[in-house]
Amino acid sequence: MRAEEAKGPREGCVIAPLVWAVFSSRAARSAKTGLDRAAGAVGLLVITPVILPAMIAVRIGFGKPVFFIQERPGLAGRPFKLVKLRSMKDSRDGAGRLLPDAQRMTRLGHFLRSTSIDELSQLWNVARGDMSLVGPRPLLMQYLERYTPEQSRRHLVRPGITGWAQVNGRNALSWEEKLALDVWYVDNWNLLLDVKILAKTALQVIRRQGISQDGSATMPEFLGSKAEVATGRGRR
Repeated sequence: MRAEEAKGPREGCVIAPLVWAVFSSRAARSAKTGLDRAAGAVGLLVITPVILPAMIAVRIGFGKPVFFIQERPGLAGRPFKLVKLRSMKDSRDGAGRLLPDAQRMTRLGHFLRSTSIDELSQLWNVARGDMSLVGPRPLLMQYLERYTPEQSRRHLVRPGITGWAQVNGRNALSWEEKLALDVWYVDNWNLLLDVKILAKTALQVIRRQGISQDGSATMPEFLGSKAEVATGRGRR
């Protein structure tokens, strides 16, 4: 789905404007942070029966370390340590360079990604306050200087485990489409939208949709936009 075709949560909404304002107010944003951290802490306990067997499978299939830890930009672009279950081997060529993702991806890794089990450990980041349950995905630090000023606005909120772009195409979208949807989320955020995204995420995980682009094992590197992208304003 292209950014300009995305349907906002307010389209056809019958909720009174005053009630809607309450859900998107500053108080609601503070409540979101508190709810996120509480949900992250509880979630870590809930996922134990799932994450422990996955950790054992990764240890047997890929070796050490079990977790992939990398610096990513968070709120306002401030770096934090993202914790994610490994989904690829550390295979290298004769010169010591990592092989392409497609050659390092295994059936186990594909399963972990298609079911989003590899993302569950990020509840640790949510509990710490580094991330939110819902928000633009935390990308690579080097991408910060490649964004247009409009795309950079995605960092006005905390990054999330899932987001508006993830439920509207995920890795099957182009970079311009994904980043435009991220900015749309920033401009249209409210608690009801987060609930909608979480519900759609659960359905998408069950269907295993949008895991990768056609012909690619993972999302290709973002090299910057050649032109300003549509922000999706006015799509309500």
